[in-house]
Amino acid sequence: MSLQIYNYLSRQKEPFKPVVEGRVHIYVCGPTVYDHAHLGHAKTYVSFDVVVRWLRYSGYKVRYVQNITDVGHLLDDGEDRILKGARRERLEPMEIVERYMRSYFEDMDALGVQRPDISPRASAHIPEQIEMIQTLIEKGHAYVVNGSVYFSVESFPEYGKLSGRRIEEMEAGKRVAVRDEKRHPMDFALWIKAPENHILQWPSPWGRGYPGWHIECSAMSTKYLGHTFDIHGGGVDNIFPHNECEIAQSECAHGVPFANYWMLTGSLLVNGVKMSKSLGNFVTIKDALQHYRPEALRFFILSGKYNSPADYSDEALQAASKGWERMNNTLRRLQKAYQHPESLQLSPISTPEMTAHLIETLDQYRLRFVSAMNDDFNTPLALGALQEMTTDVNRWLDKGIATSEVLEQAMNIYREFGGTVLGIIREGTAESGSAEREAALIELLIELRAEARKAKDFARADAIRDRLAALGVILEDSPRGTTWRLA
Repeated sequence: MSLQIYNYLSRQKEPFKPVVEGRVHIYVCGPTVYDHAHLGHAKTYVSFDVVVRWLRYSGYKVRYVQNITDVGHLLDDGEDRILKGARRERLEPMEIVERYMRSYFEDMDALGVQRPDISPRASAHIPEQIEMIQTLIEKGHAYVVNGSVYFSVESFPEYGKLSGRRIEEMEAGKRVAVRDEKRHPMDFALWIKAPENHILQWPSPWGRGYPGWHIECSAMSTKYLGHTFDIHGGGVDNIFPHNECEIAQSECAHGVPFANYWMLTGSLLVNGVKMSKSLGNFVTIKDALQHYRPEALRFFILSGKYNSPADYSDEALQAASKGWERMNNTLRRLQKAYQHPESLQLSPISTPEMTAHLIETLDQYRLRFVSAMNDDFNTPLALGALQEMTTDVNRWLDKGIATSEVLEQAMNIYREFGGTVLGIIREGTAESGSAEREAALIELLIELRAEARKAKDFARADAIRDRLAALGVILEDSPRGTTWRLA
């Protein structure tokens, strides 16, 4: 099955056909860096991290651009978010930008989100934005009033084609500052005249000012990806006005389609309400990482479809943690058995025919994973295939029918799909560093417990088991030995 993408512009799945064969150009609206990122941001950027990982795994050469907004993103009251952060912490605006941009990338690194190929900042691309605004004025799509420049939505009959809104039905001022000087209530600012005391301002043909929020994404995406590129991504909450305005100004400036595929992530909800800073119902990524492993957070996010909303709760994260731990424990069992084949104690029913059957079963799981990912990056189905495989692999190990060839094939699937694609199994997660030391200590205690049982010192054996249980390590005895898992 070839890759299918749900295109929000057409509201249907479409076969993916890149502008240039073998290459993919993708732009994702990045964060406004005036505070720490929260789990709502994690949902969007982990989702697109997996999209990019799958495209690269599939053989495409990908250029991934994700901007940093450090000017022009205004609150509903007209205040720049960066200036609000600067006032809150009594710092220079660019100090705020540097602090929270670093914080954002720290969070993404911790979550295993691979860095974009280019992370352009709005404030570093003022000339490109001014040039684009001048083009829109020359083509009759924008006008100057008192040092500010506005885009005329009536000059673009297709305005509203992404969100499905009609100009005449749009409520004036909805998430857009209404100014009396605009010709139409829905016209939006391309350039804003700055008051004398406004810290963030630059010279322009229309006087000193600063760019509007929407123009930055159009200027930077087309600079690095071309006037028409493959995929534009972001959160569904930005579909109007931000994405809608991007399309209008870009297509009016360049006269060609802006982005061929629009992928929008669903919101992260708390009790049915979108997680956001303005509502105060957010959990920062840093706080979440104090309680949950980054792989478990990714597991939680990928358990739902990227373009569907997801409900945040401690119970959901705990369930995701257990799902990840079960998969990681199975990989640990595989590695141990593969590294110590003498411990396999293969059953008489482990025949060449049985090995061929198990490998064929693994191939079916591989096909299911690939099919799920090619079906609009369906990570819940892809994860489901890995979880079912985990059940089978544990059963094969318990029965003693998994040969070294089977073990190697299973480990490869975990590393390729769980690691390279989904990022929930990092290289060495189950075999090195602190995880290796933790596993070695647990194995040592299991050996001491086995010695105590052999010496009929059951009180000591039970004490070891109870102490491990208190630490969240559950021992499971079977005729083939003792295994362990995290509670």
